[in-house]
Amino acid sequence: MNDIFRKNAAEALTEAIAKAYPDKIEDICLAVKTNTQELADFIYNKLESPKDAKNGDYAFPTFILAKPLRNKPPEIAGNILEHLDKTVFTQTGPYLNMKISTQDAAEEVLSNIFSRQNNFGNEILDESKTIVIDFSSPNIAKPFGIGHLRSTAIGNSLYRLFEKLGYNVVGINHLGDWGTQFGKMIAAYKKWGDDEKLKVAPIDHLFDLYVKFHKEAETDQTLESEGREWFKKLEEGNQEAAELWQIFKDYSLQEFQRVYDLLGVHFDYYTGESFYNDKMDGVIERLQKAGLTKESEGALIVDLEEQGMNPCLLKKTDGATLYATRDLAGILYRHGAYKFDKALYVVGMDQQEHFKQVFKVIELLGEDFAKDLIHVSFGFIRFKDQAMSTRKGNIVFLNDVIKTAIEKVTNIIKEKNPNLPDLEKTAQQVAVGAIVFADLSVSKHKDVNFDWDEVLNFEGATGPYLQYTHARLSSLVHKYGLDISGDANFSFYNSPEEKALIMQLHKFGQTIRLAAGKYEPNIIAAYLLELAAVFNRFYQRKDNDGKLVKIISEDNPEETKARMLLVASVRIVMKEGLRLMGIEAPEEM
Repeated sequence: MNDIFRKNAAEALTEAIAKAYPDKIEDICLAVKTNTQELADFIYNKLESPKDAKNGDYAFPTFILAKPLRNKPPEIAGNILEHLDKTVFTQTGPYLNMKISTQDAAEEVLSNIFSRQNNFGNEILDESKTIVIDFSSPNIAKPFGIGHLRSTAIGNSLYRLFEKLGYNVVGINHLGDWGTQFGKMIAAYKKWGDDEKLKVAPIDHLFDLYVKFHKEAETDQTLESEGREWFKKLEEGNQEAAELWQIFKDYSLQEFQRVYDLLGVHFDYYTGESFYNDKMDGVIERLQKAGLTKESEGALIVDLEEQGMNPCLLKKTDGATLYATRDLAGILYRHGAYKFDKALYVVGMDQQEHFKQVFKVIELLGEDFAKDLIHVSFGFIRFKDQAMSTRKGNIVFLNDVIKTAIEKVTNIIKEKNPNLPDLEKTAQQVAVGAIVFADLSVSKHKDVNFDWDEVLNFEGATGPYLQYTHARLSSLVHKYGLDISGDANFSFYNSPEEKALIMQLHKFGQTIRLAAGKYEPNIIAAYLLELAAVFNRFYQRKDNDGKLVKIISEDNPEETKARMLLVASVRIVMKEGLRLMGIEAPEEM
């Protein structure tokens, strides 16, 4: 039980039920499939929000007790209420409601935030558990396209979420640095490559060659066979092929690192597909010994027909290995190296069939950890309602998107706050934050439709809106100019807006757990948008005479002190929530 208020409610209700029905506790536990020691946990999980917020903060439905007690829910609620504190609990028909006083909520929540600062919401669920997260994984010799942003942003946020919950997190960038496409790249470079262009703009030149290869291959079928032949040479250790491949990789990593630095993303390991080259023979041998392989039209496969799937292809007819072979080697290597409790693969939903096949093969090998392999799939990013294809060349480069965003944000800030110090840095923070939030604010199962007017709106449900809210909070703290302490007079908190804001802050920890458990960073995004909305209602509230209530008032220093503790607490949570999404929080905008 993590919510202290729900815990108190559950414990009080459990004690009252035992007093109201001392001879029926065993019957109740049997009916709800629990025991006397865990009844409070059961009640904790059954608490819900009242339909009318005026009734309280939590509601317990007594319907679940009707059968074992053989009585009507309203009468059951009345009997239990007799043993509860009626200043805290009330009855609405079959519901028992619990209302938390604003002062009690403030003392518990704000004191906790102030003492823990950015560690508020941290919870060590099990520090001995290890989670491996495979994310980003761009292909070398190609620009970092916006299509790879989703894996990068989702994976980075999940890394931070699980780290905050106390897990040992291992982030791996499984670079696309092997496969037939590199034979094609080598063939293209041998035919049309320019050493000078490679030095000046390596990634642009390589991408142009890649696009040209596929365009020429539409009319010249010999190119495809040349590409396959060069990849075979690469697998066999041909010196020329290996040297060109290494050049392509080195240039690509330089470009990727620049993008990761902009996004604030880091990895513990860059172990791409090529890392597993010397590990695949052992995997294939193990599969053969287990009797799982067979030949099909000259190719080596694992037949998954009985599992309702297409075969898992291990080797082509020419002996070349495939993506699946390397992923199988990667899974077995990672489990041996990291002893993971879960391994997350943050890869697009177009690879669902692939991961079902690979995970099933691991299961057929008799590995119990097959159940701990999770494909965190996601939809596409569409730009102006069009999907992207690297092969056809109509890819949107992430670098171009960031550059455009910075230009647009710079113009907006110059119009709103022309004297802002360090405008360039702030514009970059806001631009990158806007792009990342546009991605993470959408449920991972849905497509992102990128629209500049929506993404950069400082007043909409956007990253800039949240960053602006943080800047406004920071401005209040700076304007106050005095030390803020956690020992404020909590009796000053008495308005509905203050209560709503405190209870929203209280939800931060459970929101983190929910987002991590569902592998859904957009839950954090939704929480922060609601926090900003509730804060702005508090910020703009009026007194009984219709006058705006000032947060900082020279006439009421003690009341101001209390309000500033609330402001500082919202600022702490807003900044930490943005950090969990991989978004920076500027002090000024």
